[in-house]
Amino acid sequence: MGNIILVTGGARSGKSAHALELARHTAGLGRFFIATAEPLDQEMAQRIAHHRASRSPEFETVEEPIALTETISKLAGRADVAVIDCVTLWISNLLMRECRDDEILQAADGLTRSIVGAPFARVIVTGELVAGILPENPTARRFRDLLGWTNQSLARAADCVLLMVAGYPLRIK
Repeated sequence: MGNIILVTGGARSGKSAHALELARHTAGLGRFFIATAEPLDQEMAQRIAHHRASRSPEFETVEEPIALTETISKLAGRADVAVIDCVTLWISNLLMRECRDDEILQAADGLTRSIVGAPFARVIVTGELVAGILPENPTARRFRDLLGWTNQSLARAADCVLLMVAGYPLRIK
């Protein structure tokens, strides 16, 4: 396993489960799961509960919807591996806080730098949204574009990029 693995794919493709499996194979006991989801409605609360139940207690969960760069920095000296799940929701969280595009892209650059500089193995989960049709509304196009640019930055920095399809990983890089 490389030091930085990016796991991408569509909805319900098995991204999170595969990321956790990869992290379980990392030596050491300092296993962290950085969750970006916020329970803003009942359906999202159920999704979060499902993810929590599927994670083994060997992972210490850190819930952080916005300050990923700072959270990654604080794990130095404590973590052997961290799963960041997921960048898609993180971008959505920034949009919901009415951040401008330049602010989001600057935060994404900061995230990439912090991931590259972290002294532990990193497994990053993100969604693959740019393979579909052009969304009809400006907000959806903006979200898709910002996520696509962020994913490209993370993929360039990653040692390994996996595309999940129906629960199976395809190695892209």
